[in-house]
Amino acid sequence: MSSEEPLPPAAVPPAPDSRPTVQRTEPAPPPASKAVPTRVTRAAVIWSAVAVSLAVLVLLIIFFIQNQDMVSVKFLGWEGRLAQGVAFFIAAVGGGILVAIAGGARILQLRRTERRRRRVTNL
Repeated sequence: MSSEEPLPPAAVPPAPDSRPTVQRTEPAPPPASKAVPTRVTRAAVIWSAVAVSLAVLVLLIIFFIQNQDMVSVKFLGWEGRLAQGVAFFIAAVGGGILVAIAGGARILQLRRTERRRRRVTNL
């Protein structure tokens, strides 16, 4: 077949007007309304923090109740006996304090560097 010969009727796509139309049986969705974004308030943040804190406290109470075995603890010449759960809790708090000290030192370092950078750029 050359490019000038017409295509057979089966190979010709139907004209746009002859295509069947699809009737929707569902109602059209309502037009999108202008949704007002919700604001996060301080009260909502505090409320969420209190709820999370209470859940953590409940988990800590369960932890202490389940780990009441007395253990011997030795640290830098100190020796004593306390409940296993309390010993773990003290260790966790000590680790948190070390992380807070390291984070605070890094924040102070970044502030000092930023202060020096501003002083140099303002000259």
